[in-house]
Amino acid sequence: MNAPTIVFIALLPLIAWRLYSRVRRLVGRQRSRAWRHWTAAVLFPLLAMLLAFGAAARGDATGALAALTGGSALGIALAVGGLRLTRFERTAEGWFYTPSAHIGIALSVLLVGRIAWRVLEVRTRGSTGHDASSPLTLAIFGTVAGYYAAYAIGLLRWRARAAKESGG
Repeated sequence: MNAPTIVFIALLPLIAWRLYSRVRRLVGRQRSRAWRHWTAAVLFPLLAMLLAFGAAARGDATGALAALTGGSALGIALAVGGLRLTRFERTAEGWFYTPSAHIGIALSVLLVGRIAWRVLEVRTRGSTGHDASSPLTLAIFGTVAGYYAAYAIGLLRWRARAAKESGG
């Protein structure tokens, strides 16, 4: 085994622990911050458009764009369902929401699984091709991006509606 492989293996438990703590924090009760929701509502569609332009520039636009669009549609549908399962709270301490743990965990596992597969593929085969524009990668990214953007828009709509109902 060479040094980079040993370092990679040594870092795996740290990476796994950070992913676990991140996912655990994201599926519990969270403070609603409008600037974060706006960032997600703008950033994820921009990233999806950049990937779409990149795929089109390489000439593999048809399959890549179909995968990205299909993944985005699935993500939006999951966000609509997720918003129905979300518990919203407005307390004296601020705005809070508790998202569906199942959807959050499933999307995290899907994305981390694809990244892990890609890392494993690069480590074993030395493949360094343009896999970022593969239809599978774009479908998974589209699902995650569509979910987080639509979910953020739903949270912003909830905040606006709740503020209007309470008069401020």
